[in-house]
Amino acid sequence: MSAHSRRPHALVIAIDGPSGSGKSSVSREVAARLGLAYLDTGAMYRAATWWCLHEGVSLTDTSAVAALVRGLPLEMGLDPAAPSVRVDGIDIGSAIRETAISSAVSAVATNLDVRAELGRLQREAIGAERVPSSFSDGRGVVAEGRDITTVIAPDADVRILLTASEEARLARRALDVHGTDDEAAVRATRDQVLRRDADDSTVAAFRVASDGVATVDSSELDFEQAVQAVLDVVTEMTGRRS
Repeated sequence: MSAHSRRPHALVIAIDGPSGSGKSSVSREVAARLGLAYLDTGAMYRAATWWCLHEGVSLTDTSAVAALVRGLPLEMGLDPAAPSVRVDGIDIGSAIRETAISSAVSAVATNLDVRAELGRLQREAIGAERVPSSFSDGRGVVAEGRDITTVIAPDADVRILLTASEEARLARRALDVHGTDDEAAVRATRDQVLRRDADDSTVAAFRVASDGVATVDSSELDFEQAVQAVLDVVTEMTGRRS
């Protein structure tokens, strides 16, 4: 193979951030524009939570939860245009976004044995996108979550903490869940958003950027501006443009 036809290095972009920062929607769009796979690691924790509840395992029984998750029959669809989540052949993409799962997922996400197992699966998924037989044809992946920049892919080509003010995050989540960001809707989502962040911060660092991690504050940015801000960081760190 000549130097001119050599396949480019697979690009791994790791994006962390708190609830409501826009990391999922922004990460999907960035992946789509760059022709990369998209891995929503938060959906993996939601899927594990759904599976435990489906199988009747108490989330307070940490050993039983970890044992069940080690056999989790999970399939993650990595197409940013239509990401999917299937467990035991069942499409649970909508079910894992329901309030019951949102309220319970921290119990699973803070289980260290679960984090170890899902972390292993996440590293495998990221590594698989480096080869031509993958969804991205070896171009790479955008992986987003809570500890991707620090624990799962600390060697990623681009590492970004996408954050936003508490006010902006609550308004976005209220709009997403309730269709409005009025005072009542914000109040209804406050506990879910802030408690989840507080719980998860006990096992993952996603509030302050670690060394080598670029920070993008989306508080005053609309969706397109946030996407462009992330793409600008990618260009700055790698020289690649969308």
